[in-house]
Amino acid sequence: MSQPREHHWFREPTEPVGPKFVTGLFIAQAIFFVALLGPAVVGVGVKVNSIVPPSERTGALALVAGLGAAAAFVGNVVFGRLSDYTTSRFGRRPWIVAGTVLMTIAFLIMALAPNVPMLTIGWFLAQLGANAALAPFIATIADQVPEFQRGKVAGLVGMAQNVGILGGTIVAERFANNMLLMFVGPAVFAIIAMGAYAFILDDQVLPQKPPRMNLMQWITTFWVSPRWYPDFALAWWSRFLITLATFMFTTFRLFYMMDRIGLEEGAALRAITIGVAIYTVVLVVAAYAAGWLSDKLHRRKAFVAGSTLLFAAGIFGLVHASTVTHFYLIEAVLGIAYGIYVGVDLALVVDVLPNPDDAGKDLGVFNMANAMPQTFAPVIAGFLLAVNSPTNQNYTLMLTAAAVFGVIGALVVLPIKQVR
Repeated sequence: MSQPREHHWFREPTEPVGPKFVTGLFIAQAIFFVALLGPAVVGVGVKVNSIVPPSERTGALALVAGLGAAAAFVGNVVFGRLSDYTTSRFGRRPWIVAGTVLMTIAFLIMALAPNVPMLTIGWFLAQLGANAALAPFIATIADQVPEFQRGKVAGLVGMAQNVGILGGTIVAERFANNMLLMFVGPAVFAIIAMGAYAFILDDQVLPQKPPRMNLMQWITTFWVSPRWYPDFALAWWSRFLITLATFMFTTFRLFYMMDRIGLEEGAALRAITIGVAIYTVVLVVAAYAAGWLSDKLHRRKAFVAGSTLLFAAGIFGLVHASTVTHFYLIEAVLGIAYGIYVGVDLALVVDVLPNPDDAGKDLGVFNMANAMPQTFAPVIAGFLLAVNSPTNQNYTLMLTAAAVFGVIGALVVLPIKQVR
């Protein structure tokens, strides 16, 4: 069942995008994610470890990460809707640049934060700014890229994100003793990169001013009806569950390496950097191959479901990891799985979007499936870590639960009907 569309402000793209757009998209995304995910993956944990005693660090990290994710949840949807309704001759571009600037200012607050409340405020603002930039940034794919090219372009976006994770992890490890450089340095380059992308972007401009939104329409900004758009809802739940599984581990990965593998902080940071490097290399290869093959075969579901199932198996494998070498092997499996996933999933999502005129808003709703689990994951994982463990180290229970969420995430893809 599908709901009729009442307006068509944005034109459906039919012409393939050229190398300038694709290169700009990749570079801007990669540099932006170096700036954002260095703090997210490692930096916040390092900062927490520097300002609270060991007995309080899991609770403090859960608080900071959870409230930051709440800001991402709200910001992505609201700014996606605002960018859809922007009638400026510059289109979505001002949101992309302004959001990156706000993120950079927030990172300065985090670098100088003397306590957990100030760190929490900084991370909240950073996530708000990051999602003010990301919502319209990702919407440009729906605006610009035709269906037959989306697998390859979505694969490049996925690769760029994970190259960003690797770069951010390296920066965080190298500058762990210099908070200003770790948090603020990459963000300055992100402003330059996103500004350059906005400059080269041939953005669509609304031909007419949309009608003023009432309160109910703003409320429904956070909603896409699963009754009218069941395929979108199923894709949403799949992303929610794999993201929940991911962040249940990655939020506490530094402490996992210290508590479970038995490394000191410096050695744990080096092991994480190498692990992320392995993960990223295999991910890039897998994402490119999966995106290309998905376009060639005109199939999406098998790639998304199969990769999510493999990812769940990798998460469960962490239960049995006892050495750094074992951890590296599992990172390779996770990289292959998530590479296939990111190479195809975004293309699947764009294929089932309810309305091209509301691409920013609908992708914002979809990105709630990224943001909401980041709110819940630290709380759920922190609770499970504490079960029958006075030292908050029940990693077996936490990782097993994460793997179960991943399996369910694979199964909910199968009923999607709009794509093969």
